Amino acid sequence: MADPRAPTKSTVLRGIAASPGIGIGKAFVLKEEALSYIFHALSREEVKREIQRFRQAIIKTRTDVLQTRERVLKVLGKSHAALIDVHLLILDDPLFKDIEKKIAQEMMNAEAALVAVLDEVGRKFDKLGDPYFRQRKDDIVDVGKRVMRHLLGHPDLQLSQLAERSIVIARDLAPSDTLSLRDDLVEGFATDIGGRTSHTAILAQGLEIPAVVGLKEISQQVNTGDLVIVDGNEGLVLINPPMATLENYRKVQEIQLAEVRDLEKLRDLPAQTPDGRRVVLASNIESPEEVKAALGHGAEGIGLYRTEFLYLNRKSLPTEEEHYENYRAVARQMLPYSVIIRTMDIGGDKLVPLGVTGLNTEPNPFLGLRGIRLCLRYPDLFKAQLRAVLRASVEGKLSIMYPMVTGLDELRQANKILAEVKEDLKSHNMAFDPHIAAGIMVETPSAAVISDWLARESDFFSIGTNDLIQYALAVDRVNENVAHLYNPLHMGVLRLIRMVIEAGQKAGKWVGMCGEMAGNPAFTRILLGMGLDEFSVPAAAVPRIKRLIRETSMEDAKKAVERIFSQDGVDGEGPILARIS
Repeated sequence: MADPRAPTKSTVLRGIAASPGIGIGKAFVLKEEALSYIFHALSREEVKREIQRFRQAIIKTRTDVLQTRERVLKVLGKSHAALIDVHLLILDDPLFKDIEKKIAQEMMNAEAALVAVLDEVGRKFDKLGDPYFRQRKDDIVDVGKRVMRHLLGHPDLQLSQLAERSIVIARDLAPSDTLSLRDDLVEGFATDIGGRTSHTAILAQGLEIPAVVGLKEISQQVNTGDLVIVDGNEGLVLINPPMATLENYRKVQEIQLAEVRDLEKLRDLPAQTPDGRRVVLASNIESPEEVKAALGHGAEGIGLYRTEFLYLNRKSLPTEEEHYENYRAVARQMLPYSVIIRTMDIGGDKLVPLGVTGLNTEPNPFLGLRGIRLCLRYPDLFKAQLRAVLRASVEGKLSIMYPMVTGLDELRQANKILAEVKEDLKSHNMAFDPHIAAGIMVETPSAAVISDWLARESDFFSIGTNDLIQYALAVDRVNENVAHLYNPLHMGVLRLIRMVIEAGQKAGKWVGMCGEMAGNPAFTRILLGMGLDEFSVPAAAVPRIKRLIRETSMEDAKKAVERIFSQDGVDGEGPILARIS
């Protein structure tokens, strides 16, 4: 009997756009597994054997995770493989020793002990309420399910049974499940839970599979065999759409595929408007493996090299040599183009597992000890990274960028430490570029408001719109309840951006943008019109942004900006929002 909640007519659901593109196919619904077990007490003679059975399940789970990691490493590279390393670390966590103790002390079977301990851990994470810890809880639950499958003798979820191009529908997909989508007949996927920065979304983007997440109950609203469209551009899922809608989406899909082929022709052309305005179109990367994709799509440099992957999913701090080897590799590969290395932009909670002491759990890490604040709190960590960047600067064109700067004092302290590191290298006769540029990410409203002061002591600005928008609008961009309020075209946001661009250029400094807004074609014309000097975007977005730049005259772009900023007052719904038509 069909689920009474399943749609019998055309339905449109809105979620969070996790990975762009259009996917069309019949639904393949992965129902949540009922990993049920029966509690039973053990005799003392059975305890040792039960602990051994549990350890065997851990060994089998570790083998599964290692195999998944090898596939991720081969397909997507180091930075994505680091997501899988989380699961290996969890398997080494003391909580699994707690399960053995529970088996021994309370003389219960392994399945019951596993559920009891994981439930207790889950309750503790829920009390913290922070998005980072919610994601860690999801990782622990995923590993726990893998162990339970081996205890019960259940196989992993298999997508190999797909016989035709399909849209996968699930409550959630683990990283291992997401990776298998590449090898099977999958046009896209949609899940009940998740956000733009979840592991599932990140892997989907790397695999270039259209995806929409955060749909709440789609796994209960769709039946296997239903015709489904996943619109990863707009965050929409259409179930059993009318024929006219289906045909329209098929045309859009064909147009997008043709567009990709057409955009390849622009790879070696400059990002220049028809009336001669030349801008830099660079790429954002997270690891040396991504340089190939950046160059392949026609990027003219790296505008944001996120270095956080060096600190994540490990048990010890990265050495100066590890930093150096990574930065040197990117600098060499990108010549003759430049590379901007952002110093570590992580919160203190990420460093506790690496042995850094004196850090307490923070109720809201987004407003806590992160970015430049953390670097200044732990100058030895900061100096190790700066030394590596400076040493690698003789191998290519490197610049340094400080994240989360809120005022002049932080910038001055950071530059003072940079000067100290330079002096130390000089004293040891170690080569570096003495003229290396040091700029800041403008991603806090306070930095934007005093950007005229910061411009006097910073070599360049790069606007980080992801945080700037959420701080300016008080909106958590990964919270599905308020994600619709995250609006880059809010006039408050646009005024901050214009203020930063004007302040930087008045001081003779170039101003770029490395946030998601720079890579969204909907905003290219207005950013050009405001005078942005550099766009740093995901590698896959480079061709489309380049085409728009080459098709847009500065005269038209400036007129669009003038129209937007000529609006004033508020309408009946609240603060006026920019319209770029």
